[in-house]
Parts: sequence; C-alpha cells; structure tokens
Amino acid sequence: MDTQPLTYFPCIDDVRTAAERLKSIINETPLAYNRTASEKYDANILFKREDLQQVRSYKIRGAYNKMASLSNSELEQGIVCASAGNHAQGVALACNKMRIKGTIFMPVPTPMQKVEQVKMFGADAVQIVLSGDTFDEAKEAALLYSAENSTIFIHPFDDAYIIEGQATVGLEILEQSAKPIDYVFVPVGGGGLAAGLSGVFHLLSPETKIIGVEPSGAPSMKMAMEKGEPVYLPRINKFVDGAAVQQVGNLTFDICKLALHDMITVDEGSVCEVILSLYNRDAIVAEPAGALSVAGLDIYREEIKGKTVVCIISGSNNDITRMEEIKEQALLYKGLKHYFLVKFPQRPGALREFVMNVVGPDDDITYFEYTKKNSKEKGTAIVGIELKDAGDFKSLNDNMKSQGFFIDYLNERPSLMNLLI
Repeated sequence: MDTQPLTYFPCIDDVRTAAERLKSIINETPLAYNRTASEKYDANILFKREDLQQVRSYKIRGAYNKMASLSNSELEQGIVCASAGNHAQGVALACNKMRIKGTIFMPVPTPMQKVEQVKMFGADAVQIVLSGDTFDEAKEAALLYSAENSTIFIHPFDDAYIIEGQATVGLEILEQSAKPIDYVFVPVGGGGLAAGLSGVFHLLSPETKIIGVEPSGAPSMKMAMEKGEPVYLPRINKFVDGAAVQQVGNLTFDICKLALHDMITVDEGSVCEVILSLYNRDAIVAEPAGALSVAGLDIYREEIKGKTVVCIISGSNNDITRMEEIKEQALLYKGLKHYFLVKFPQRPGALREFVMNVVGPDDDITYFEYTKKNSKEKGTAIVGIELKDAGDFKSLNDNMKSQGFFIDYLNERPSLMNLLI
C-alpha cells in the first residue's frame, strides 16, 4: 500500500533465530493442496494448516519465542498475559515446558472449550483469571496486575519477539512451496501474524500479494489503514473471537500498512458458511478466525483465477456447542432462514391454512412460538422458515401478506429478533 521505509521490521536473521528456537516446540505444519477450494475458484489453493499445531493455532510460535528471550531474573518473577483463547494456550504450554509461573487473563465470554484447553496445556504452571467482556478489557486488567506484581506482560501481538515468532509461518511457507506464490490470505486480529508474515514476504518474495482478512464486525486494521494510525473501536462484534480486537498494535500497524497489498473484511455469516463447508467437505475443524482467510477468497474470485494461493488456517479451537449458532448464521447469510411475526385467527384450522396457503412445498418450519389467548380474535406467533432455495423468499413473503398473516419481517430487525428468539 505504501513504499516508505519500514519503521520496524523483523529481519530475516531474527526470524531464522526464532525458527531455530522453536524447532523442538512446534510442528512444521503442512502446506496442503485443497481440492474443494481449488475447483471452486479455478486456482491452485494451498492451506497452511496451523490448526494442526499442538495448541491448535499458530500462537505458540510467538509466545514461546518471546518467553525464551527473557532473562532468568525476569522469568523468576513470572509472566502475565491477556487473550481470548489461542494466545493464552500458547503461553500456557510455554509456561508448562519452561516451568514458569503464568497468570492468564481471559474475557468472561471466552468459550469454555478454550478455557479448558488453557488449563490442560498449562497444568499447574498457570492460573486463569476471567475479567472483562472483551480482549481489550482483559488486557487492561492484565497490565494492572503486571504493574502491581512486577511480572512481565506477554503481549499477544504488539511485540518484536511475538512478531518474529509468527513470522516463522511465512518462512515455512516459502520453504515448502515448490511454485512461486501469487497470493497469501491471512487472518487479522491484532496483526501479529499478518505483520510477521507480510514482513518475510516483503523481503524474500516481494511479488507475492498479501491480503489481510478481518471480520466486518471488528475491522480494527481496516479502520487503522483508513485513518493512518491505530484507532480504538468502541463497539465490535465478538463472534469471531480470535480476531475481535478493538485496536491493533502500533508495531503491527506500521508493518501492515506498508507490506499488505490489501485489507478486506468479510461478513460473519460468510465465515460461518466456510466453517461448515470445511468440516463437511474436507473434515477440517476451523474456528471462526481460522476460516477468515478462506472466506476472503470470494472477494478476490476473479483476480486469483489460475494463480497459486495460500490460505492460513490459523486455528481450530472451536467449541462444539457453537455449531448450531454457526449453522444459523450461515443460513441467514445465504438467505435460506427467515423469521416473521405473524397473526393467526384464534380458531381451529388457522395453522393448517398457513401451511397450505403460505408455506411452499420445499419450505420447512423450523421455529414456531404461539400462545392462544381466547379473549382476542387474532394471536401473534413467531415463525422461523428454512428455504431450500433463497429465490423462494419472494413468493413466501408475498403469500404471507396476501393471506393476511404478515406483521413483521424479523431478519431486518436483528435486535428484535435476538430478543424474541
């Protein structure tokens, strides 16, 4: 985006030092051809499978590299970190292997699966503190704890050693690929992975275009690019929890603004669609942040035809209890799930009329809530209908209105829908 000299850059020697340091700690994850995506986009699509790390994300790279750089006296004081999950697991495993005392702050809404994973990897070396509703609130609590207890704060992204550790992903990709790489799609939260990876490609493969991908509900790096500096987003959608950051780092921003070719956002519903596709077609379990890079391919559909493209599958720490929510969001995004407020005459046969005259032969009523009130001629119901084809919505909506059942379409009123359903 810019050709000005970088104010900070993880030089290749430092990245190679990090790679050597990590040899006995991490897996060299596969760079694997993905047939499904390749056929869909008429391109040579490769997945860098960081979901196959021991902690099921790339975060162990930066966490261990940072902690291994500390002096013995610093380590004796213990360390503290804040994370929505994956950085916490990397820090926890590093604490366990290095026998360092760690205190890990996590947002209260963090999926329990991630909390349990942190406990498992850290064992008796770490204690977990749930604090705040977002990563940024947990980070503030962790920084306060660090100051009060003279412990080193292990930043999840805005630190030179963290960036150099994450940069080893880029080094591995270049060593593993038999062909020149045209595009790399990388998920962006705070920017540590994007900064490290784009920095390596900037020096070793400058012709490769690095595309950063964020969720549309938390576009912290895109907003920073537009404003020319990191900005704080007071409200974000926390669904893509691994990338739901209210403000990117200063170091990561400096690199990304110069080394990224483009910064794009994708709808959370699109991410959900990708999660389901990866699971059903390729048996890949991806967390929302881990699916961001693949979701970004749609935006570059024309540009990547015939090209060699790498997508970073950054993590697989997905709580199975979220799958129903993920499926719901995917159906809403594809226009296959619709919710209505409807009015029924309070007499026998009204529901039968609704099914016969409104609902199409391939439509499925998946949600229905109604309480009969004898004192009124008509009663209100909430109805959820799943379509086989998104093109059937117009006839469904028209039928509902012409037959006198329609009150309101809830998909266009998400706040009301979330309250009622």
